[in-house]
Amino acid sequence: MKQITSIQNPFIKSLVLLQEKAKARKQSGTFLIEGKREIEIAMKGGYTMEMILFLPELISENEAQKLSKSTELIEISKEVYQKLAYRDTTEGILAVAKTKSLQLSDLKLSKSPLILVAEAPEKPGNIGALLRTADAANLDAVIIANPKSDLYNPNIVRSSVGCLFTNQIATGTTTEIIAFLKERQINIYCATLQNSTSYHTQDYTNPTALVVGTEATGLTQEWRDAATQNIIIPMQGEIDSMNVSVAAAILIFEAKRQRGF
Repeated sequence: MKQITSIQNPFIKSLVLLQEKAKARKQSGTFLIEGKREIEIAMKGGYTMEMILFLPELISENEAQKLSKSTELIEISKEVYQKLAYRDTTEGILAVAKTKSLQLSDLKLSKSPLILVAEAPEKPGNIGALLRTADAANLDAVIIANPKSDLYNPNIVRSSVGCLFTNQIATGTTTEIIAFLKERQINIYCATLQNSTSYHTQDYTNPTALVVGTEATGLTQEWRDAATQNIIIPMQGEIDSMNVSVAAAILIFEAKRQRGF
């Protein structure tokens, strides 16, 4: 079995770049996954592992081999593991995985889909939380409009707790996504302050896309103009907005309630 003990190893340096640079992930078509549970979820979600690296002090070779199956297995030193791992609690195992296509055309939707669209979310923690909510509600898809960051950013992988791998995800421009939804006769409900009606008065039992924007700027005019109906969550306190992942969860589970969960 191959062993790597030096952080100066060229291959390890290339993996550090995968962690740090979106360009490196895009060029190689690969990214790093930390943790046994996350790797198992990714494999279940159809992701291909190119190789698995493990630290024998934290996980046995036998356990690592069970995960790796026919994938190349590499033993690494504690110094190398600490260089690559973002967390201390990931059980001493990492995988190099192939990215998936995030094209709208690759989405496989049900007859009456329920979709979450998030326009230009910036914070990895918010994106991770949106993906966790989408998984909890078993949505048909999550679509990111005008993405500000690479979805295989390690902070998103980590904050989604593996839900990056359990959801169908696509990206595109606002214009492309609106055209995609309208072509499929999917109703568009935009969460916005302007020209809105209370969210609980609408019928989400038909093909539905729930669209949320950033807390700072909200949705662009293009979305508001394209909406079947603009919707609002009534606020009874001093502020006029809440965290985007919280707002999305309220809308999603109202739609799920109407659909009988």
